Amino acid sequence: MTPRFDAIGLVASDMAASVAFYRRLGFAFPEGAENEAHAEAPLPGGLRLLLDTEETVRSFHPQWQPGTGGRSSIALLCESPAEVDAAYEELVAAGHHGELKPWDAVWGQRYAVVHDPDGNGVDLFAPLPGD
Repeated sequence: MTPRFDAIGLVASDMAASVAFYRRLGFAFPEGAENEAHAEAPLPGGLRLLLDTEETVRSFHPQWQPGTGGRSSIALLCESPAEVDAAYEELVAAGHHGELKPWDAVWGQRYAVVHDPDGNGVDLFAPLPGD
């Protein structure tokens, strides 16, 4: 048996805020997901983004505690450098923490980092013209 990559799971302290954040980025959570203890959005290639409330995780792991963050991120490919800038500005204007403002990285991408409502990094990037 060989395990296969199937999903990315995140723990949400506020499901409604997390669903709203990821919906702004184009994730298709079903209607009513913001009121559920577990929610899933399909991703390209058959993968899924899973959100579980802290209460759900504690229902099977009572000693669970949130991590301190900063060790992982989700990277989202944008269609253009302008889309990186627009997505970053939209999320920051909606009150989300902008960790790194959009910049032209030495590796040939427009790059920015925002945090979801639980402090998880969300990297926004697009190839720079000519790269």
